[in-house]
Amino acid sequence: MPASKRPPNPKRTLRTKFRELQILLLISRAPLITFMVVIVGGAILFHSYYHFPGTLQSPDFGLALFASFALIFFEMVLPFPEQPLFQVLYFILPILGLTALADGVLQFISTLMSRQARGQKWQVAMASTYKDHIIICGAGKVGYRVLLELLKHERDVVMIEVNPDGRFVANIQELGVPLLIDDATRKESLLKAGVEKASAVVPATDDELRNLDIALEAREFQPGIKVVMRMFDADLARRIEKGFGIHTAFSTSALAAPIFASAAMKMDVKYSFYVENELLMISEVVIAQNSPLAGVQVHALEEGYELSVICSIANAKAELHPQGEHAVQAGDRLLLLGSRERLHAVQRLNRSA
Repeated sequence: MPASKRPPNPKRTLRTKFRELQILLLISRAPLITFMVVIVGGAILFHSYYHFPGTLQSPDFGLALFASFALIFFEMVLPFPEQPLFQVLYFILPILGLTALADGVLQFISTLMSRQARGQKWQVAMASTYKDHIIICGAGKVGYRVLLELLKHERDVVMIEVNPDGRFVANIQELGVPLLIDDATRKESLLKAGVEKASAVVPATDDELRNLDIALEAREFQPGIKVVMRMFDADLARRIEKGFGIHTAFSTSALAAPIFASAAMKMDVKYSFYVENELLMISEVVIAQNSPLAGVQVHALEEGYELSVICSIANAKAELHPQGEHAVQAGDRLLLLGSRERLHAVQRLNRSA
């Protein structure tokens, strides 16, 4: 499934550009800090030990700072000194300053011009600027689809994937989402993803024990972090909820099984989910010709079968939560929310026509 880029959002675009500037400065910070140290260090030496020729007077710190900065670019603000130490400094300071400055500028420009050259260093730097974001561990089918859903709601996401040649890696990179190629069970990888500032973590690998390991590591760094964990074994999911306080440990097989069973019973089930221990489903019903349901008002349908009509589609026009007095007609498509037994009863009545 090809990834589609998010529609441009001016506010988000501006924030992204600001982040990129932050990261560019972060990546080139070492030579830039060296450059500043050379300037300030030279200023301290000038202010403390330099004397104007023929006097014992030293420049104030402001003049010394400006002189140090100017000297890097071969501009002499202070007269050439008589002290041998400063005579040597007049030749060394420009070399040190220009070397550090050139290194920083080259790193900044090369990183700015080449996204490929940014690599993992760039991804880690991007993740470090995030706050209140969501970390998804595992870029398989489940992780990728969760990512797309979160992006629809304009949430910030950081991905961790162990396989650099994964099926969805290229798609995720095209979306501009920080993608760390690392093992999510390693503490260092979670720290690089900003787990201490994240609002939630989604372990979505194909290995239950790895998912549990990731969840526990995340909780170690941030006890209150929200954990939404992919599970396959329903019993294990319940034990984890009870034993580790992870209240959202879903068994994918437990969620999928009711859909398969309902499809076998000729029920058009779109989704299924649990509320506490009760399984609820969303099913589509097309009102048949001469169906006993034709002409029935929405409130009567909901009260009679203990379900909810969440959408009515008629003549290609959808109405969410239709009014109770609305009467359904033959050909209408209804999306119903309820238990499997109630939905099955409605489907059976509709088919009786």
